[in-house]
Amino acid sequence: MGGVILDRQSRINTADLRARLKGASLEEGEFPTDQIPEFIDLMQVYEGAMYEISTKLEILDSEFQVRFSHDPIHHMERRLKSVNSILGKLVRRGLPLSVEAMKDNLFDVAGIRVICNYRDDVYSVSNYLSAQNDISVLRVKDYIKNPKQNGYRSLHVIYAVPVFLSSGAHYTPVEVQFRTIAMDYWASLEHALRYKTDLPDAKISEHSQTLLDCARSLQNIETQMQNIHRDINGAPQVGEAPKAG
Repeated sequence: MGGVILDRQSRINTADLRARLKGASLEEGEFPTDQIPEFIDLMQVYEGAMYEISTKLEILDSEFQVRFSHDPIHHMERRLKSVNSILGKLVRRGLPLSVEAMKDNLFDVAGIRVICNYRDDVYSVSNYLSAQNDISVLRVKDYIKNPKQNGYRSLHVIYAVPVFLSSGAHYTPVEVQFRTIAMDYWASLEHALRYKTDLPDAKISEHSQTLLDCARSLQNIETQMQNIHRDINGAPQVGEAPKAG
């Protein structure tokens, strides 16, 4: 059985987007009313790019099943940044509230999280996707080889994929985070600890240290399970992240 796709929200609702843009009020100013139609058009392009990439990933997963009797993708989650997240990020980075600033500086408006079964799958799927000739790799951050200080592990790749409209092909960035099941449930717990808790600082610090220890333990367990998987399965073994072009 192939990977299940989970959407964080339904397809774009243009009326809702328009209302949110008009209602967004930040200390640094408001989004220009005359750019709202262009913003909505751009969000539809981002959505199209997200679906293009996820379709490619579904096809790769199916091919693995046929060739190797192995589904590398456990499930995928797709999401578009909300209006508030987009405008908030522009403000935090000291950028103007405009469509142009968004296009030139934000590469994670469209995002897909690909949860794989094994670490080999993370690298195999990301490399096979990168090798497709209509896709460009813009940026790679390998937090599996080089985990963050808090223990976070994941492979982040920003792809540019063409979305074909009546005006031609629009190459659009999509951020894809590849991680294993273990990396994902660790990251979910760490995120909850950091952003969704009212615990005292001392307790947060204690749990953060425990999570760091857990990250190291999970890494060791994953390596052992990966080795067993390699012995019983003929799927590709790839140990390197894609290269940015």
